[in-house]
Amino acid sequence: MDWTHDLPTWSLPRLSRRVSVSPHRWHVQESGEGPLILLLPGSGSSVHTWRAMIPALSERHRVVALDLPGQGFTRSPLGTRSGLEEMAADIAKLLRDQGWRPEAILSHSAGTAIALRLSKLMGTATVIGINPALDKFQGVAGWLFPLIARALAISPLTAMIFTASATPERSRRLIEGTGSKLDDEGLDYYARLMRDRAHVNGTLNMMARWSLETLLSELPTLEARTLYLTGARDLAVPPDVATRASERMQLAETRRLEGVGHLAHEEDPERILLEIRDYLPSVG
Repeated sequence: MDWTHDLPTWSLPRLSRRVSVSPHRWHVQESGEGPLILLLPGSGSSVHTWRAMIPALSERHRVVALDLPGQGFTRSPLGTRSGLEEMAADIAKLLRDQGWRPEAILSHSAGTAIALRLSKLMGTATVIGINPALDKFQGVAGWLFPLIARALAISPLTAMIFTASATPERSRRLIEGTGSKLDDEGLDYYARLMRDRAHVNGTLNMMARWSLETLLSELPTLEARTLYLTGARDLAVPPDVATRASERMQLAETRRLEGVGHLAHEEDPERILLEIRDYLPSVG
């Protein structure tokens, strides 16, 4: 995404700024005062996914949202820093550089794996994960998918082919394939991301290097209070993934939300805010 051309019409652009902390040039959005809540999007998304949450949360908190390395407006010259461990370490480095110490981390999908790793690195007290992607690929997909993603990521033609066919209709079909229904504004953000070559390559690099084996083995040792919110209509990450993860953790619980899918926080942000406020009283 181009900072000059695209940012002015992106979500909440007045809150955006760039922060250079090697090896990335981060895009962050910051708002409000008080205890800090860090917002992490899922793979292939951006800060726009929190557009309805940031103003509400920032009424009583300092809120920091960021784009993951190589995605959205965050520039990352090294695609090799796109795995779970590398991303968590680099975000922790950014947080320390800026003096940010989150009281809680709100995350979506694959962003929840990063949040859990950060909770250990930074000593964060609370993690709230929406439809957390905390499961390994099964069977043939377990080895075939990463290989395909790596092959796509190293081909300069991949993003060109993908972005050439990115239309609003394709965006709608993709989103509905996750069990969610978004308004035209939400669909337009995803269509724009799908048309952006750098963003698609950044997402592919993340997919190619993604591994949860270490994190999953360490779930019983994590000490952060953790709430998983699952959409009953989620077709991307089955709700029982969160249930299985929470059963292995010390201080975790799962709440199932009827009528919403993978992008529950974009479909029904008021409902998600109610759950967050119930679990995190300081949000009020």
